[in-house]
Amino acid sequence: MGRATDRRSVLRIDLDATDDARVALRRPDTLAVEEPLEIRVGPGGPGRRRPLAVTMRTPGDDLDLAIGFLLTEGLIRSDADVHTAQLCSGVETPNTYNVVDVVLAPGVPAPATDPTRNFYTTSSCGVCGKASIDAVRTRSRFTVADDPLTVPAKLLAELPDRLRAAQRAFDRTGGLHAAGLFTPDGELVVLREDVGRHNAVDKVIGWAVRQRRLPLAGHLLLVSGRASFELTQKAWMAGLPLLAAVSAPSTLAADLADEAGLTLVGFLRGRTMNVYTGTHRVTP
Repeated sequence: MGRATDRRSVLRIDLDATDDARVALRRPDTLAVEEPLEIRVGPGGPGRRRPLAVTMRTPGDDLDLAIGFLLTEGLIRSDADVHTAQLCSGVETPNTYNVVDVVLAPGVPAPATDPTRNFYTTSSCGVCGKASIDAVRTRSRFTVADDPLTVPAKLLAELPDRLRAAQRAFDRTGGLHAAGLFTPDGELVVLREDVGRHNAVDKVIGWAVRQRRLPLAGHLLLVSGRASFELTQKAWMAGLPLLAAVSAPSTLAADLADEAGLTLVGFLRGRTMNVYTGTHRVTP
């Protein structure tokens, strides 16, 4: 299985060093691993699964990532739509285990093979494989507008530190995004890390699918980066009533959150935050 981190030799330059021998020296450094993951989907039977997506990700929790991706893209509705999902090695690189093979349950239609369902996603972009504007938006089957969740602003302000404290791989690399699922009381239910922020969210949602916890009513999702359109859509697809981010949201994210009745919080830093939509859920 792949590792989330790896070591490399680097030339460390410190212009503030007082010892000339330490201005430039060789030392080991820990990096976040980035490798492709191919997701193959289809009905049972040998040779009937076809490649659906290739995403650049950090190895680990790959089954969660694949299942979360299928759910947030509207290709499955629950864990009942998946007969089996297994991690296997590729033909060209037999020891890398960079393929997830998903067998759909009987009666579940296989994904269309037209260009709107051919995905290639980088670690920075969750929708760049979509072939048309219409294919970008997928409507959720969950209604979040009526979710009675409320969270004190003081509690929200504490969550980034709790998320950061649980980021083990980030401590070693400084190069991973995180997504954390929290209860209204601030308890961290599950955390996932990845070089791609959309992958981290898919890993959290995929975990919830496999644990049969959807919809995630009464919970909130915190992400370590910005709140983009695709992350807002993924939160809605999982039935989450509140998405919080330590950085900025986009206009399209705010528009979608408003349409869904989802609370969107941005710039959650220190003791300040901006509540862009669903302000009734954040109590001062």
